[in-house]
Amino acid sequence: MLSRLTRPRALAVCAVPVVALIATAAFAPLPFTLAQPGSTANVLGENKGTPVITVAGAPVRRTGGQLRMVTIVATGPDARISLGDVIGNWFRTDRAVMPRDAVYPSGDTVKEIEQHNQAQMQQSQDAATQAALKYLHLSADKVKVRLKLADVGGPSAGLLFTLGIIDKLDGDGNGGDLTGGRTIAGTGTIDASGKVGAVGGVALKTQAARRDGATVFLVPKAECADAEAELPKGLRLVPVTTLKSAVDSLVALEKHKDSVPSC
Repeated sequence: MLSRLTRPRALAVCAVPVVALIATAAFAPLPFTLAQPGSTANVLGENKGTPVITVAGAPVRRTGGQLRMVTIVATGPDARISLGDVIGNWFRTDRAVMPRDAVYPSGDTVKEIEQHNQAQMQQSQDAATQAALKYLHLSADKVKVRLKLADVGGPSAGLLFTLGIIDKLDGDGNGGDLTGGRTIAGTGTIDASGKVGAVGGVALKTQAARRDGATVFLVPKAECADAEAELPKGLRLVPVTTLKSAVDSLVALEKHKDSVPSC
């Protein structure tokens, strides 16, 4: 047992490695990535001076309203994230602390990640074109669609690309805009059959959408809870599972029906 005289000194000596450990942890890099709301782009319009959707082989409508795809921005795979960064951003509603491996495949270089994201974007665009033409009963041999969105990678714009193609070619099917003149935003992958898939980061994406004027946000149904967690005021969530459910919901909104699903 330590005497009353020696205990303070002993405690002081033992405290040195503890303080050093805390200091090291505070500045040591951790396997996390910090994310925040990113840019949005109207797929019915232009991005950096180039039309996002170009169609040949079929008449194209003049559209109203907007269909905005949304992004998140994350720190790079080689960024040094400290304990202080994690603590400082953990409770912010406009930031998210995510495991690095959930955003960037472990072991990939920055160049490999960029190539992977671009490949996913191309696959997403191909699937969006197939799903849209199939929905409209149009032949890919006759109708050619070109999609171009600079500086964006990944598959999460698939649903909005598909809706954009449909709005350009057919609108709501009765001569009106699929948007009903609104600014609609959303996220979700899509496959050639029209199935909508989850993407992640929806709580940040809803903030980007509302910031850029959206009043309706199409969200994969499986991610409703995440989207509701930090939902900005004035933004209505509409859950979707398929391309048809997304189109039906937009048409119902246009006609002011009360049957539109909600999270």
